[in-house]
Amino acid sequence: MTESTESTDGSESSAGFPPGFLWGSATAAYQIEGAVREDGRTPSIWDTFSRTPGKVLGGDTGDVAVDHYHRMRDDVRMMADLGLSAYRFSVSWPRVQPGGSGPASGRGLDFYRALTDELLAAGITPSLTLYHWDLPQELETPRAGGSAAEGGWPQRDTAYRFAEYAGLVAEALGDRVDLWTTLNEPWCSAFLGYGSGVHAPGRTDPVAALRAAHHLNLAHGLGVQALRAALPGRARIGVSLNPSAVRPLTRSADDLDAQRRIDALANRIFTGPMLSGAYPSDLMADTAHLTDWSFVREGDAATAGAPLDFLGINYYAPTVVSGSPPGGDADRHDDHGASDHSPWPGAQSVTFHRPPGELTAMDWSVDPTGLYDLLTRYAREAPGLELMVTENGAAYDDKPGPDGAVHDPDRIRYLHGHLAAVRRAMLDGADVRGYFLWSLLDNFEWAYGYSKRFGAVYVDYETLERTPKSSARWYGRVARTGVLPSAVPDAAR
Repeated sequence: MTESTESTDGSESSAGFPPGFLWGSATAAYQIEGAVREDGRTPSIWDTFSRTPGKVLGGDTGDVAVDHYHRMRDDVRMMADLGLSAYRFSVSWPRVQPGGSGPASGRGLDFYRALTDELLAAGITPSLTLYHWDLPQELETPRAGGSAAEGGWPQRDTAYRFAEYAGLVAEALGDRVDLWTTLNEPWCSAFLGYGSGVHAPGRTDPVAALRAAHHLNLAHGLGVQALRAALPGRARIGVSLNPSAVRPLTRSADDLDAQRRIDALANRIFTGPMLSGAYPSDLMADTAHLTDWSFVREGDAATAGAPLDFLGINYYAPTVVSGSPPGGDADRHDDHGASDHSPWPGAQSVTFHRPPGELTAMDWSVDPTGLYDLLTRYAREAPGLELMVTENGAAYDDKPGPDGAVHDPDRIRYLHGHLAAVRRAMLDGADVRGYFLWSLLDNFEWAYGYSKRFGAVYVDYETLERTPKSSARWYGRVARTGVLPSAVPDAAR
């Protein structure tokens, strides 16, 4: 795994990735599928949120997105042509279980059966995520005429509904899919959806955000139990978190305490229960003025700690924090959208700083060392647990050139640096089994609408024509050879 190798063009490479390493790309159902009213699908909280004036840039919605629902077979052929060995996709909960309760929809499941069959026929490993933020709207507002503040993830029942849904999908697709992820980035679901309100359902209640975080933990554990009961023994089950590489601005006591507070809210609120079966005591102390945590029942944290086969790490940029200056207001350059409401309950005094250096089109810092730090951290904290980079990528202002090609050298440099960080973490003992580039396609980027392009494949939003960018071809070569060139090619500079 660590020996020097030669790349196919003869240039020296410092190391190769091991055989069997998964080279994939990732997407999410609401961001790419479209067809929101077809085959019995009912609305999700993102359908409602995106149609609410002022919530999404430009009034964009995922109604059509990039029409993957109708172009799926062509998209799979494109993945195969690029050389991908794995594809991480999410299942739309309201497509396969309309309304979030009752029996599964055969028409909804048929789409995912066809998708996985196409992937397997192309030699691509399917990796299925059960929940990537598209909660059925009926679970958020469970009664006709009911209050928008009464349902959703702050309510315990939603965790049980998720476990039921997980079992339905496992029974339908367990013969085809061996890689299963319960939740994607539950931090965003809880704290952006119910704290700052910049994500669906757009609520702004710090206690509801903490309740949502707990019930997402519970849903994860119950979901793992449901999957274990329904899936064959070969299946591997994990979760995809977006842990923050939290760094103090200085080594002062105030800045170190700010780091501790944000690490608790960003990371340990999930890894505590999921990996250790307990919530961190400092988190509960920091938020005691908001809640007594009585919504956590005996045995809940242990349920959330159901044994996993792998931990997925989603990483984009590090987080730099400090204590607030005396008499000053805390700034929040935390890369999580503009809002008058903080997604950090009990940590409003913390100041967030934008790191110096190169930025992406999202104004996110380009710093691969954060990915290395997270992979080696969780290798230490959860020894024996396999790791996967389930999302990593960057948005840039990509445009076709006069020749119709889309050259994106910045993304190639970004990928090269972050893949080098993955390889270095592996050399230092992290058991990383795969890397999934975010994202396969330009798509609906949540509250940013269609204004930010993360895709390795360019999508013309008028015609929906797909054009692989230079980065897609570059990444495909790395995927096919398992070798990361020692330097970015001159053509990418």
